[in-house]
Amino acid sequence: MKATKGRARRRASSSKPRPAPSRDREAAGLAPNRVISERLREAADLLLAQGADDFRVRAYHKAADTVAHLDRDIGAIAADGAGALDDIPGIGPAIAGAIAELVRTGRWAFLERLRGAADPERAFRMIPGVGPGLARTLHETLHVETLEGLEAAAAAGRLEEVPGLGRRRIAMLRAALSELLARVRPRASGAAEEPGVAELLGVDGEYRAQAASGTLPRIAPRRFNPTGEAWLPVLHTRREGWNFTALYSNTARAHELGRTRDWVVIYFQADSSAEAQRTVVTETQGPLRGRRVVRGRERDCVDFYRAGKA
Repeated sequence: MKATKGRARRRASSSKPRPAPSRDREAAGLAPNRVISERLREAADLLLAQGADDFRVRAYHKAADTVAHLDRDIGAIAADGAGALDDIPGIGPAIAGAIAELVRTGRWAFLERLRGAADPERAFRMIPGVGPGLARTLHETLHVETLEGLEAAAAAGRLEEVPGLGRRRIAMLRAALSELLARVRPRASGAAEEPGVAELLGVDGEYRAQAASGTLPRIAPRRFNPTGEAWLPVLHTRREGWNFTALYSNTARAHELGRTRDWVVIYFQADSSAEAQRTVVTETQGPLRGRRVVRGRERDCVDFYRAGKA
C-alpha cells in the first residue's frame, strides 16, 4: 500500500498536468455525459496522486461511474431546475455543484486547481462588466481565488475596499455575480458556512510544516512558471467534517512581494455546501504583527490569540 501511494505521489511531482481535452467546450450547454464523467474521473485520479483521503477519491469515482451510465443527458437533467442533479443517487450536493458548473460554463475551478491550471482572474472575467483590469484588482485586493470567495467577500461588505469601485458599480457587480452563480449552482445554499479560525490556522500550520519537510506532493502550476517546474506543494486533508486543500499563493501579487512561501490559500468545503476559501498570512502590522492571520477574519484571530488557543 505504501509503495503504491509513493508511486502515485511521484507521478504527481514528476509528470506534467494532463492538458484539458479539446472537448472542454462541449461541457457548456448540454454537456455530454462522457465529458462530465471524464472530468470527475480525472479529479479522482489527481486527488489520489496528491494524497487525498480514500473516501473523497471514491466519491468522485462513484459519481463518474454514475454519470457514465445515466440513460439521460445530464445537461437536460440540470435544466430541470434546482436539486435535480442532487437527486441522482451517488451524487451529493458538492459534486452536484461541480457538475452544474461544468454544464453552465464548460469549466471547473476545482479541477483546474488540481491540474495546476487555476486562473482566478479568468474566472472573475466571466462576470458581466468585469474586464482584465478589474479582475486583477479584485484578486489582489480581496485575496480571493473563486467566484464563491468573491461572493463571500461581497456579502461581508469588502467590495468597498476595492479601489475605483463606487456604490453604484458595487451594486451592479453584486447583482451580476449573484445571477451568474445562481445559474451555476444547483440550489441556493443560503449563508456561507465556514470552519473556525482554529481549524484554518491548524491546516495552515500542518501545510507549512509538511511543505518545509518536503513530504507533500508537488504540482507544476501553469501561471508564473515558465520552466514547468513542479514546485508548488499541495495538501488535502479532512478535519471536523470539512475537506481542506492548501497551497502557497501563486498569484502575481504574491510573486511581486516575495510572499509565495508565506501566503497560504486554504480551500474548504463541507459535504453539503459549496467550496469557499481563505488566505492565511503573517501579519506585518498592528497587534497581530508576526502572527498567522486569516484574511477577512482578523477579529476572530484576535479573540483566538487572546484566549491563548494558539
